[in-house]
This record gives sequence, C-alpha cells and structure tokens, in this order.
Amino acid sequence: MSLEPVPGLDFPQLSRWLEQALPDAGELTGATLIAGGRSNLTYRLDLSGRSVALRRQPLGHVLPTAHDMAREYRVLSALAGAGGVPVPGPLALCTDKEVLGADFYLMEWVDGRILRTVEDAADVAPQQAGELSQRLAETLAAIHTLDVKAAGLGDFGRPEGYMARQLKRWGQQWERSQTRELPAYDKLVARLAAGLPAHSPASLVHGDFRLDNVLVRLEPKPEIAAVVDWEMSTLGDPLADLGLTLVYWAEAGEPALPVGATVTAAPGFATRDQFVEAYANITGFDVGGLDYYVAFGCFKLAIILEGIHARFLQNATVGEGFDKIGDAVPVLIDRAHAVLG
Repeated sequence: MSLEPVPGLDFPQLSRWLEQALPDAGELTGATLIAGGRSNLTYRLDLSGRSVALRRQPLGHVLPTAHDMAREYRVLSALAGAGGVPVPGPLALCTDKEVLGADFYLMEWVDGRILRTVEDAADVAPQQAGELSQRLAETLAAIHTLDVKAAGLGDFGRPEGYMARQLKRWGQQWERSQTRELPAYDKLVARLAAGLPAHSPASLVHGDFRLDNVLVRLEPKPEIAAVVDWEMSTLGDPLADLGLTLVYWAEAGEPALPVGATVTAAPGFATRDQFVEAYANITGFDVGGLDYYVAFGCFKLAIILEGIHARFLQNATVGEGFDKIGDAVPVLIDRAHAVLG
C-alpha cells in the first residue's frame, strides 16, 4: 500500500521498526500529523490491528536538554503504573536515530477532544465548562500531590534550588535561540533574579500544563481522559506549574495572546481566581506570592516561543500559524513586568 508522505516520518524504516516493536499490531496503513503541536510532533499511526500515537523530536533546531523523548517516556510509564493521573499508556521507545533521524516513542491512542479555541467549545454547555475547569484543577493537584518515590520518580529532578536553576536554564535557552534584541528581556531577568523565592515546596511538575494539553470527554460526564506533552516535566516547585497555567488561561473580555488557547474565555469556564481557589482547596498549598510565578511563566513561555520562532525562520517548522509566534514574545515580556508591578 502506498502512503502519502508525512513530514518527519520515513515509512519504510518505521514499518520495519514497528514489526519488531509491535509485532501483533499489523501493517502500517496510514499516518496523520496532529495539528497544534509547536514543539515535539505527534502523529496518529493507523495499523491494520489498532491505532497508536507517535511522538518525535521536532524538525530542525533542537536545544540541548530539550525534547528528551526517553525522559518523557519514563514519566508516562511511571504515571501509568501509579494511577491517579490519566495518561496514555506507553508502548515502545526508540533511541536509534537511524529509524527516523530522531528519538521517538509510541503510546496508546486515547479517544478524546482537544479544546483550544472558543469555537472548539461551541457545543460545550456552560455547566460542562465549569465541570471541566474543576476536573482540570483536580488533575493538576493530582500531579502535584503524587508520591514521587512510590511512583519511581524520586530521582527525576533536583527540587532544591529549582527556581534559580530554571532562571539560569531558560536564560541559556534564550541566548541559544535569540533572534533580536529586546531590552525589556534583560530588565525582566534582573527582576526575577532579585525576587527568587527563598524556599519552595517540591513535587512532580508537568512544565506546560494547560487545557489544550489534555484530552477531554464530555459524555457521559465531563472528564480529563489523558494529560499529554510531558516533555518539560521534572521535580520542582508546583507553583511554577500553576503560574504558567494561569498565563495560558484566557478570560472573557480581555485581549488574547497572539498565540495559545482561547477556549477558557468561553461561557462557563472558571476565571483564573476561581481556578486558583479550587486548586488551593484540593492541595492545601499556600498560593500567596503567586504573581512572581505568573511573571516567571510569562518569561518561560516567551523563551519557548522565541525558540519556535527561530525554527520558523530556518524553515524548520511543520504546520500553519508559526508566522505569528514571534509576535507573542515581547507581549509576554511586557505582561511579566506588569504582573510584577
């Protein structure tokens, strides 16, 4: 059977590998790049016996320590075994770059919807939107209260000094990806360094938690079917996770970022304050000082998007909408300054 070409996949090489990795799944009959991913690429693979999902590193410019497929595969394996946090079941990992030119892994295909825009939520009733907001807060709380040692993730990161290392690490990523001079960026780094928390709690953190990084189901009742995109997960400060979630969380009547989801501006979704209250009630965590973490989330997302913008300028992105990504970077930096006051 002749398959239509798909960027990032070499069908003859992949088919040979699949015969060994999933010998009972049958022949590869189709592959589709799933739209929306701005970093690692996700595909649906249709085999004669089943469908699975494939995750691989992005095409083009890949920063050191970024897009670690083995690390992502490990956390999925641990969470699938521990229960409590819904994730796709991992199936096989490939670190042989002879197959696709990059590391990749396979996971179970999970039926569900990704809600990214207000239009995506056109058939979501306000009550369902409110319930999804609560389920999302519960899921983030489950990640942050996971017993990491029992799950086999006790050595998955170094929680002590996490925020200081994050500031340094993302600053280095900026230096590697930077495409233009932005004086407001240097001022922001100085302000974040001066305000680093003296002490912070430690937990598993997702690193990019938001509504469009989960698969949802509305029937028979709203639920989170699976949390995906674990490439930036580690052990660290849970409030950094929460702060970034709030950066993504759009509210009705306010200007949206030039990039990202707008779905939470649809009727019925919680406000940012309501989401924080739900999360705090579940975890019992002190969420004072959250403004710092929101500003840090703006800083981190600005650097991530600058890296994507750099790949776009190198013609190394796959899909649509990348021409607007770079516009969001100065907006986020300005927003961080505004949050810090």
